[in-house]
This record gives sequence, structure tokens and C-alpha cells, in this order.
Amino acid sequence: MAVNILRDLAAGAIVLGVLVFIHEAGHFIVAKLCHVRVDVFSIGFGTRLWGKKHGDTLYQIAALPLGGYVKMAGDNPVEERTGDPHEYLSRPRWQRFLVVTAGPAMNILLTLAIIWGIYAFAGTPMDAYLRQPADVAAVPKTPDHAMPIRPGDQILAVNGKKSPTWGQVMAWLEVAKPGNSVQVTVLRDGAQQSFSVAIPQKQDASQDLDVLGYPLIPPVIDQVAQGLPAEKAGMKAGDRIVSMNGQPIVTWLQLTESVTTEGPHPIHFVVQRKGKDVPLEITPVQTMDPDGQVIWAIGVQRSLQEFYQREGALAAGKDAVDKTLDWIRQMGDVVVGLVRGQVSVRELAGPVGIVQLSGQMAQDGVVSLLTWTAYISLDLGIINLLPIPILDGGHVLMLVVEGSLRRDLSIAVKERFVQVGMVFLLCLLALAFYSDIHRLIGY
Repeated sequence: MAVNILRDLAAGAIVLGVLVFIHEAGHFIVAKLCHVRVDVFSIGFGTRLWGKKHGDTLYQIAALPLGGYVKMAGDNPVEERTGDPHEYLSRPRWQRFLVVTAGPAMNILLTLAIIWGIYAFAGTPMDAYLRQPADVAAVPKTPDHAMPIRPGDQILAVNGKKSPTWGQVMAWLEVAKPGNSVQVTVLRDGAQQSFSVAIPQKQDASQDLDVLGYPLIPPVIDQVAQGLPAEKAGMKAGDRIVSMNGQPIVTWLQLTESVTTEGPHPIHFVVQRKGKDVPLEITPVQTMDPDGQVIWAIGVQRSLQEFYQREGALAAGKDAVDKTLDWIRQMGDVVVGLVRGQVSVRELAGPVGIVQLSGQMAQDGVVSLLTWTAYISLDLGIINLLPIPILDGGHVLMLVVEGSLRRDLSIAVKERFVQVGMVFLLCLLALAFYSDIHRLIGY
């Protein structure tokens, strides 16, 4: 337990320290380029633990490691200006805009750089089952379309393309037009059979495997989310799902299908743990998946068996941009889900949650930790661009308003703006800790 806590703290300190440094370095570098004097470059808030002055700037590490700041000369609208051209508020608005947005921009660029590096040098993470022959382990229980495929079938060809792997099958299905059909040849009971399989009208990536059945993905639990139904029922990492409501489970996709179709009703699990069958009863809860869809879940992740497929520099760059845009879309879906009440605030991770997850990713390996760092960097960048007082996006909003009015807002308005932002951030921080505490103790 103590070892895990130390691991989490060390990994969390590295991840948050790097991201805060990159963010503040963005403000610092652009401020210097715009001839703004920087008085303090701080990692952390509160009491200074270490500091060294170089030139005009005091570089320091402070006691409260929940962020950082760059203190620029003349950046406080309440304080009297001296008229020095090196003061922040004496610079043109377009320069102040660049200084403010440089921090989030650096976080977003860091995300792109990390993902590009992973794809170009380590490779794109791919599920091991994608390289397996297209042998059908199971089929959906209640398909929306006629399915001639049966469990145990070996897919020999799709549209004349022979000896496919599951990766090739998925790639072919992705480009197939909804409403059309694919010609499939299978080996069943020692004999070849051919038939036409219709592509559903509402085809999406989550349905690709439904069309030709499910591959063999071991239904083994790798992680159990704290505070969610699976943990509360006693499910543990390493458990292998044997059956659900009396139906045998041979592949992970049967588990996700059953949880989705059962909805809020209790599911009777049997898991194999250390050679013994253990019965569990778990009732799913609603949450949001990475695609922004509200789904039923129990709070488990499967054991991944991955391989890495390296890409060229250009292909890695394109995929890094696509991945970053996909993450941004997911973050937007979460915000919309919160506003609509489809996502509970308890599902959000605060500082404690980020530290815990950093430790888990560090245990999974360097690539997992780097991917997590890229995600949190993007999250930090996007959140800071929101038009909320105190955050960088709030400063951008104020600059836009002042630019539209062609004059500075009054000191009273700016003070009230800052006060509102401070109250909002304190409430947000309290909410984040509340979420972390509930996740730790269960709810």
C-alpha cells in the first residue's frame, strides 16, 4: 500500500510538474518576445521552497503543487502603472492576447508532440486480437439484422479477399456502405459456405464487429474503477468472467453487450478467481463512453494485450492530429453531458484522481504514462481556454470585450470579474476533491 502511494505521488509529481512548467513556459517565452518584464516564474503556489534570481526574473518552486504562475510587471490592473513600456498592461492588446494564449497553446502542442513521438518511434498501440485469424468466438444475442454467422465459424474470405485477420475485417467493414452487403465465405463443420451479409443502415465503429460476430478477446478484468458497482460488489483485477445471468461468456464483447442490454437491472455474474468460481451480483449505472454516448457500465476495464505498429513521420503526424481532435471532441461531450445531467460530477478526476491514475499508468509502462501525460496536457490546455474569469480564457474574453469597446474596462468591473472567477475556481476545486474522496471511499 505504502509503495503504491509513493509510486502515485512520484508519477503525479512528474506529470503535473512537467505540464505546469510547459504551460508557464509558454506565457514566459511569449512575454519575453513581446518585451514584457517577468518578475516571477513559479511552479506551485504559496510559500517558496526554493528560488534563484536570474536577470529580472525570480525562478521558484512553491509549496502548493496545484499549478503555477508567471508574474509580469504591471499585470495587476488594480496597481498603479508607471508607464514603463515593459509592463504587461502597457503592451498592445494583440501582444497581451498572444501572451495569455501561449500557455494553453504550449499544452496542446505538447500533446501533439508526445502522440507523434509515440506513433513514430514506439508505434500505434493495437489490440493483439486484430492480428488473429478471423475466427468467430460468439455472435450478438439480439442483432438488429439477419446474421448467418455462427460461433465457431472461421472466416475464410470477405468480398473475395482471402485469409483475413480481424484487423483486416474491421478495415473492410469501415469502408462498406450502410445498406449494402458483403460476401463472406466461412469454414463450418469442415465445409465451406458462402453467403451475403447486410451492412446495417446505422453503421458506426462500435457496430463493426456485430456484423460478422465477435473475436476471441479474453474476458479478464484488468482494472476496477473505485466507487463504481463492480468494486462495490467485490469484483477484483484478474477475475475472469465465466457467465452472466447463467449464459456462458467466452469473449469480452459479450460482457459489454450484456451490460448494455440489461441496463439498470441486476446481473448475476460468476467469475473465476484463483481457480474458484465466485458469484457476484452487480447493477450497472449510467455513464458516458469516449464517443459521448450515454451507456450502462459497471466500472471495469479489460486486460489489454497490445502490440505497437510503427508509422512514418507524416502518417504519425496525421494520426496525432486525429487523436488530439478526437480527445477534444470527447472532452466537449463530457462538458455537454455535465450540463445536461447525463454525466455525474463524481466521474470527474480532481488532483488526487490524476495522481492515482498517473501511478497506474506508470505501472503499465512508459508509453502508457506518456499517453496519459499527453491527455492531461490537452485537458489542461482546453480548460484554460474556457471563458472563465481567472483562467486564460477569461483574460482572452476581457481583451476581446475591451477591443470591441476600444477602451479599457473600469477597475471596479475588473475587480468584480476577478472575484467571480476566484469564487468559481474555489468551488470547482472543492468539487474536484469531493469527487476524488467519493471515488476513494465508494458511493
